[in-house]
Amino acid sequence: MIMSTIDQNLQAIATRIAAAAAEAGRAPDAVRLLAVSKTFGHEAVLEAMRAGQRAFGENYLQEALDKIAAVAAAVPGTPLEWHFIGPIQSNKTRPIAEHFDWVHTVDREKIAQRLAEQRPAGMAPLNICLQVNISGEASKSGVAPADLAALAQAVANLPNLKLRGLMAIPEPAEDYAQQRAPFAQLRGLYDQLRADGLALDTLSMGMSADLRAAVVEGATIVRVGSAIFGSRTYTK
Repeated sequence: MIMSTIDQNLQAIATRIAAAAAEAGRAPDAVRLLAVSKTFGHEAVLEAMRAGQRAFGENYLQEALDKIAAVAAAVPGTPLEWHFIGPIQSNKTRPIAEHFDWVHTVDREKIAQRLAEQRPAGMAPLNICLQVNISGEASKSGVAPADLAALAQAVANLPNLKLRGLMAIPEPAEDYAQQRAPFAQLRGLYDQLRADGLALDTLSMGMSADLRAAVVEGATIVRVGSAIFGSRTYTK
């Protein structure tokens, strides 16, 4: 059987994750791959799915809703995990609460409250990661580290949500040590919240360029897009 490019790319990413995990003395299966399928059509998702990938990340709500519906129509009953990883506007929380399994970008209590209220009865709790502005960039979303503990406690107490952990998109860096530093800082915040009694199990950090640094510092989910699907063409 001839492997597709996406299949080959997924295998290459799995090899990179395994090598980084081994470097840190971790099991390769301690790190999950989130395939970031934004800007790619549902055919790319189906191709990755045929190669064994089951978790997909989306940034743009309407594109994601169309894709989720198209994939469900093409392969009804196939269990996939859909993760929302884009900025969240208050008027977009209902469809996110209704159609996603995970949200990685909660940074305000108001957004969490709306997601909790709008999660349909009968669905499993919505898995939540709090986005931390770990590099303090004015252009980035995320709660400030100093405000994280209060937000975490508030979200942990909301119904219909399950607070799983933290997410960050650090300022890009070429140097490996510089890449590791913000991930180590996020891990420290995560460890402190666990010490405070919150049952967290997820660090969503690391992308194509800084995957090794993230895994070495404890990432449990890495978000990889272009290294799987190819270069993106943005039409927005």
